[in-house]
Amino acid sequence: MKSKPIFITSDLIPALLDGRKTCMRCPATFLPGENPNWTGYIKDGAMLYNGRNEPCIEKAPYKLADILYVRETWHKYIKRVGKGESCHLAEFYGYKASIANSEDANEPWKSPVCMPKEAARIWLKVKNVRVERLQKITEDGCIAEGVYPSNCRGCNATFGCDTCPDEGYNEIDEFSEIWDSTVKKSDIDRYGWDANPWVFVYEFEHCEKPKEE
Repeated sequence: MKSKPIFITSDLIPALLDGRKTCMRCPATFLPGENPNWTGYIKDGAMLYNGRNEPCIEKAPYKLADILYVRETWHKYIKRVGKGESCHLAEFYGYKASIANSEDANEPWKSPVCMPKEAARIWLKVKNVRVERLQKITEDGCIAEGVYPSNCRGCNATFGCDTCPDEGYNEIDEFSEIWDSTVKKSDIDRYGWDANPWVFVYEFEHCEKPKEE
């Protein structure tokens, strides 16, 4: 089975590493001539059909049981390892999402687009794929996307924090902001939160790097 790359922003990598992020939503792309504002209907879970019983969106890039490797902001650096006669310089990969205690934090970063498969440290297996409207997401769905269950901004407390003021914040508010921050300004009217686009929802679990990789 050939693995496929998936892009996840550095801000959400910690949630992925500690197991909080177990799903991801990606916009569904309509086929030429189809109307993204048309409601359509869902059949087989992960496909949207038009009034002629024909698929009106492109197939999901990832399917059930696919193995994915996460592309993230990265770089390669060199450091001295070993002692005495065995001391030598060795190459290592560093990741922007993990720079808190990193010795290579000052090295220039590279785009996820340029990250080779061999540098991947996170491997995922797709457990489920479905299509739905973006705003159908629930608070539990937002938490599965990596949003902290909190009533306040600026802290990582559990839901019902007593130390921060409650400003009416909820998980859906936070997720909608995160979503819009990943959409190009030129596409916000089609794929932004307020546009409520059709999206593919991928649920996944961590897995080992395939042996053939």
